[in-house]
Amino acid sequence: MTKNILSDAQITALTAAQRRELIQRLERPTADLRPKGLAAKLTQAHLGLMTGGAVFMIPWIVYLGFTLPENYTVRDWPLTWLGFDSLLVVFMAATAILTWLHRQVLVLPAFTTGILLLCDAWFDVTTASPEEFHSAIVTALLGGVLALVLIVGAWSLVRLTARRLWLLEPGQSLWRLPLLS
Repeated sequence: MTKNILSDAQITALTAAQRRELIQRLERPTADLRPKGLAAKLTQAHLGLMTGGAVFMIPWIVYLGFTLPENYTVRDWPLTWLGFDSLLVVFMAATAILTWLHRQVLVLPAFTTGILLLCDAWFDVTTASPEEFHSAIVTALLGGVLALVLIVGAWSLVRLTARRLWLLEPGQSLWRLPLLS
C-alpha cells in the first residue's frame, strides 16, 4: 500500500510550487471543514450582524457628535477602570501562558491585548487632566509600543502558519488568503 509513496529525497527534490500542488491535492476536502448546522448559521449571522452594526454605527457616531455634553460626571468611575484593567490583565496572562506553552491559539489573546492597550492609551490621554496629560502621553506611547509588538506578532504568527501550511505563495499578501477555498 505504501510502495508508491514519495521518499523524503523525492519530496526534497520538488520545487516549492510542486510541493504546494501536492499538498493541495492531499489536503482534506474543504467540504469536510466547512461549518455545519448551527455553526454555519452562526457564521452567516456574524456577517449580517457585523455589516448591519457597521452601517448603524455611522449615523450613531454623527448623532453622538451633536448630542454628547462637553463634560460629564461619570458614575462608578473606579468600577469602570478596575473592570477594564482587570480584563487587560486576564488577556495579558492568557497571552503569557499560551506563549510559554507554545500554543498557536495565543494569536487571539495577543491580538486582543494589543487592541485593549490601544483603547487604554486612548482613554488615558482623552480623559487626563491638564496636570496628568504629559504622564498620560508617556504611558500611552509605552502601551502603544507594546500593543504594536503584540498585534504585529500575532499577525506574523498567522502569516508564518499559513506559509508553513503552504497556503501562501512567496510574496502573497495575507489579506489575499481566503478563509476556505
